[in-house]
Amino acid sequence: MSVDRRCPAAHPDDPTPCVGPVVVTVLDAGKAGADGCEHHGARLLASLDGGRVYALPDAPYRAAIRTFTAAQGIRPFCWLDGPRTEPSHLSHAENRARYGR
Repeated sequence: MSVDRRCPAAHPDDPTPCVGPVVVTVLDAGKAGADGCEHHGARLLASLDGGRVYALPDAPYRAAIRTFTAAQGIRPFCWLDGPRTEPSHLSHAENRARYGR
């Protein structure tokens, strides 16, 4: 995937390029989804409440697990600057460490 054309899971304000091919589908709580590379899939999943990730049929082994695991340590909308003080601003891993959630 070229730098000019990114996967559908890449947020327009996220400046990062794709890392690898499109291999996962990320669904929100309403079952709307986007296909993406593991990198943007993880960033999207981290920004959703109640999101899920599934490997596409031709995905490499454990692609969805890697995406899910990466999302746990990523803050929602991590490309935005500003103070991050509320639980909704923190990663799942940070919330577990601070609040036992």
